[in-house]
Amino acid sequence: MEETHKHNNPLSFDDGIDLLELFHILLNGKWIIISVTAFASIIGVIYSLNLPNIYESRALLTPANSSGSISNALRGYSGITGIAGLSLPIDGDKNNSKKAIAKISSLSFFENEILPNIFIQDLLALKSWNPKTNSLIYDDSIFIKSSNTWIRDSSNAQKKIPTPQESFRAFKSHLSISEDNNTGFVTISIKHESPYIAKEWVELLVGEINSFYRQKDKIKSEKALSYLNQKIASTNLSEIKQSIADLLKQETQKLTLIEANEFYVFDYIDSPAVMEKKSQPNRARICILFFLMGGMLSVLILLIKHFFFKEKFA
Repeated sequence: MEETHKHNNPLSFDDGIDLLELFHILLNGKWIIISVTAFASIIGVIYSLNLPNIYESRALLTPANSSGSISNALRGYSGITGIAGLSLPIDGDKNNSKKAIAKISSLSFFENEILPNIFIQDLLALKSWNPKTNSLIYDDSIFIKSSNTWIRDSSNAQKKIPTPQESFRAFKSHLSISEDNNTGFVTISIKHESPYIAKEWVELLVGEINSFYRQKDKIKSEKALSYLNQKIASTNLSEIKQSIADLLKQETQKLTLIEANEFYVFDYIDSPAVMEKKSQPNRARICILFFLMGGMLSVLILLIKHFFFKEKFA
């Protein structure tokens, strides 16, 4: 009867460990639990307080297909240009915004358009930002501000002055781009220790991507105008001349629109701002995580100490 009762005891496990024994182990080792948990919590507090505040500035954008309507108009003359034996380079790209998203994340765009307009030390040598004076403090073991000199250790295949590829990898860790498939809206955000730099870099990205595609389409349009002027001078048929003249008019309108439109690919719905509140770190969550880890570690230490050493020295 006693053996049956013991077998049916819900506090008993097959391996001989019951909850009552576990309770006594934890109770006897309560000071170990308190000490380890408190130590881990203190480490968590110190760690979280030493993390710099990170501010996120973001821009909500809408695609601005400024050349779409004129490109459609130019397509209407494709039949006439075919009869005339012309091969007009018409810009039929309606998806500049999708290409622009990929372009922003490319090394070539960063190296040619972004890197010349930022300070690399703000990307790779920043230690902290002083909100009272709005000044940047750099790591003296990496960059000396007074002499504008890089002094970091050049081991591990790193050069003292960061390369464009190294800078690009660091920049991508600050950058986030997302697109809403339903609305087509694009969000570009930058995280940085300085909220002013975060805002500045978002504006730089939007301005440079607009400028990049505006200049690209401007060159195409100028080549098209030159091509049309050559063709109208080389034909004697009045009907063809009239058709080419209409194309010249349309292409001239397109060029005017390109030069006049500042927001060529993206236009702002919500402009980036200098954020007053940090986006990370969540210090409370970090402290709670260290507290829980300390508690679990202390319990694990007690169990190992009790069962492993008990069996080893029994």
